[in-house]
Amino acid sequence: MATGEAGGEPLAAGSVNADAGAVADAGAVADLLADELSTLGGPARQRLAEILHQLGAIDRAVYAAIAGVPAPALDKAMRRLSDAADHSAIWLAIAGGLALTGPAGRRAASRGVLAIAVTSALVNVGVKSLSGRRRPDRAGAGVPGPRHVRMPSSTSFPSGHSAAAFAFATAISRDSPWLAVGLQFLAVSVAYSRVHTGVHYPGDTVAGALIGASTGQAVSSVFDRALATRQPSTS
Repeated sequence: MATGEAGGEPLAAGSVNADAGAVADAGAVADLLADELSTLGGPARQRLAEILHQLGAIDRAVYAAIAGVPAPALDKAMRRLSDAADHSAIWLAIAGGLALTGPAGRRAASRGVLAIAVTSALVNVGVKSLSGRRRPDRAGAGVPGPRHVRMPSSTSFPSGHSAAAFAFATAISRDSPWLAVGLQFLAVSVAYSRVHTGVHYPGDTVAGALIGASTGQAVSSVFDRALATRQPSTS
């Protein structure tokens, strides 16, 4: 079973917030990349550095805007959905249901669970270990208390919940296209719930979604090749 954020983020005993907004900004991935490019010089690199700085500013501004907009009708639903995605519970439950529908369902479930496992390793062992982005300053941004879920202790970039969601939805779409649209919508909802509850910046969830969708597609391709090699050739 997947572990870490992609399968459910490791949780601290209490909220892990940045000491101040400036500290959180210093850990922004876009800003860090921009700073590295600035030191290399050259007009093209300087222009790219400016774009990355602006993307970082937009990322934080969108987070602050979502935090500042009262949405009591959504707060409880988003909190519950975010919690349901811990340890990939919602996706494993769907996989279990699919496995009961027949051979195609079992194949889809296997793809989805394998995609989650690979994505979990990629995100938690790979990308997160290289990222120093701190979690958002939820208190400083004024995220309403009714939205709060426990703040994970892992780094903020990328969102493992989003990565797992899109990996699963993408992987099973080959065998269960009728379910793909609904699962993609659910994956988007899970990704948004991580921003709504204040534990991720929007950019974290976008990056997680891209990683998850790419990994899910790659896992499906490998899965198909493995199935083909197991099928007896006919002449």
